[in-house]
Amino acid sequence: MKKEIDFEKAKRGQVVPSKGKTRVTMYLDTDILDDFRERADKAGYGYQTMINEALREYLAKCEKPLDETTIRQVIREELAELARVSHH
Repeated sequence: MKKEIDFEKAKRGQVVPSKGKTRVTMYLDTDILDDFRERADKAGYGYQTMINEALREYLAKCEKPLDETTIRQVIREELAELARVSHH
C-alpha cells in the first residue's frame, strides 16, 4: 500500500509561476515580432528572451520612463543594429 501524501502545503490551481517573471499581454508590430522571431531562431533561443534582453539593455543605458513610444523606438534601434551586424 502506498504511503499517504500530505497535501497540507499544496496549492490549488495552475502551476506556481517562476519568480522574477511576469506574464504580460502587449501588441507589437507584426514586422517587429517577425524579425525578433527570425533572429532568435538563428541565434538558437526564444524571441521573448531576445525582446527581454533588448529592453533590459535599453534600461541599462538610460533612465527615461518606459512608455509605448519608447519601447517601439528601442525595438527598432535593436533591430537596426542586429541587421547592421548580421550583414557584416
